[in-house]
Amino acid sequence: MSFQALSERGLVLLGCGKMGSAMLAGWLEGGLAPASVWVKDPFPSDWVKAQGVHVNEDLPANPAIVLIAVKPQMMADALPVLAAMGNGDTLFVSVAAGVTIANYENILGAQTPIIRAMPNTPAAVGKGITAIIGNSNASAAHVDTAQGLLEAIGQVVRLENEGQMDAVTGVSGSGPAYVFHMIETLAAAGEAQGLSPELAMQLAKATVAGAGALAETADETPAQLRVNVTSPNGTTQAGLEVLMNGETGLPPLMTATVKAATDRSKELSNG
Repeated sequence: MSFQALSERGLVLLGCGKMGSAMLAGWLEGGLAPASVWVKDPFPSDWVKAQGVHVNEDLPANPAIVLIAVKPQMMADALPVLAAMGNGDTLFVSVAAGVTIANYENILGAQTPIIRAMPNTPAAVGKGITAIIGNSNASAAHVDTAQGLLEAIGQVVRLENEGQMDAVTGVSGSGPAYVFHMIETLAAAGEAQGLSPELAMQLAKATVAGAGALAETADETPAQLRVNVTSPNGTTQAGLEVLMNGETGLPPLMTATVKAATDRSKELSNG
């Protein structure tokens, strides 16, 4: 994306923890001038302070973009400071979990262009996936700009409506934790069959990471990749007969898991 407008008017990053720092690193690597970035964070890291960006200085009056990356519980303190920039041509992009567009419109004004985004934690290593949706004031150019910024931390998908954000939260927002737990349980199962804890964990991590990379880059579907590994009456088939059981296996468990996370996301958004 072009950083010209950002260089002229500035970009404000509200909150610069792991997610904010990952985005900032991507932007700086992509050629954004450090002098065009203002970071507001109560506890900026040494890394942030060493990047040449403005840290906790007076903000520009009319920045091109304000990117909100504070934790939701800090939102009430952070946003009133920025309310004066609402109802104008400053684009607000939020990666704060569970905070709806309506919440932002109440604080910033109904005419404010706002884009809500849901990234996930692999963004910290540039392997995230972020879903975005804009309000009626966010133009196609605004959405393109937000996508360009968020592509610094991985893939970006566009939603049809904000209601889909709860399911996105249940799948990709919370999903890394499901995969981490699968690594834990796969390693524990290897231990139960006689492997040392260290070896079992190394095998489990590499297997999940490698399978994920293969699934993302291969032309075949995950279903076909699974079939490719499964010899008739072999070891994989024996394991899959347990894992794929429609009543006791992974399918009903994963459906219930994602539903529980999605339902909780709805509760939090409406709370």
